[in-house]
Amino acid sequence: MPKTVIVSGASGGIGFAIARFLQDSGYRVYGLSRSYPKEKYGFTHLLCDITDESQVRSSLKQIVEASDSIDALINCAGMGISGAVENTDPAQIRQMFDVNLFGTFRLTQELIPHLRKHPGSKILQIGSVAGCLPIPFQTYYSATKSAINAYTQGLRMELRPFGIQVGAILPGDTKTGFTAHRQKTDLGTEGPYGDRIRRSVERMERDEQQGKDPQTVARTVAKLLRKKTVPVFTAVGFSYRLFLFLNRILPSRFVTWILYQMYGK
Repeated sequence: MPKTVIVSGASGGIGFAIARFLQDSGYRVYGLSRSYPKEKYGFTHLLCDITDESQVRSSLKQIVEASDSIDALINCAGMGISGAVENTDPAQIRQMFDVNLFGTFRLTQELIPHLRKHPGSKILQIGSVAGCLPIPFQTYYSATKSAINAYTQGLRMELRPFGIQVGAILPGDTKTGFTAHRQKTDLGTEGPYGDRIRRSVERMERDEQQGKDPQTVARTVAKLLRKKTVPVFTAVGFSYRLFLFLNRILPSRFVTWILYQMYGK
């Protein structure tokens, strides 16, 4: 009997790569997203806006009724915005927090009672290195990913007695459509920030488009699903594991200065 996995944000990017890779690896995959994938896929897809509580409940009800067990939840849905903190539209901020954070909360809360019936089940969050190393002019996005890290740690301790493993995967720069879909503000040269925002966003997006293939994240997810014990945090790629290690041992002031030189000047 194949194991059943639910993947949010499965219409494109990292979420789609994870859903298709796991399906090809023999899992029974249910992908959730607001729109259908544009590429060919073999997994079961359900239209579901994770910011809508009724849609989340309806979709999970369908999955639970069709499955003997739910073995894993992969929380991957997300969006990004860029710009100065003081000039970002509050509506954009609320939208991103609703997708990146509260959508994850909704799915997880609804599914925990079903996962608890099956010790050994797993919850994996797709976080970001930016949650540990905040990027200027992506401050709000970094804040959502930092919150996911704290959520992962707390939830892991709550669910440990039930045999449910919880961990976060931290990709760095990854080449996906996420770059093109990022909502941008303040890219002109007017105002107190001058040209800094445009330079920062261009540097970041160039790094993303030269980044890792999303399949690297999908392979990491598959590896963790096979492991008996899931680490709290798993960075994808040696260079990002090194960055996070240095972040732990170097003074915060020095790390912030380096990030400023890269993305803030």
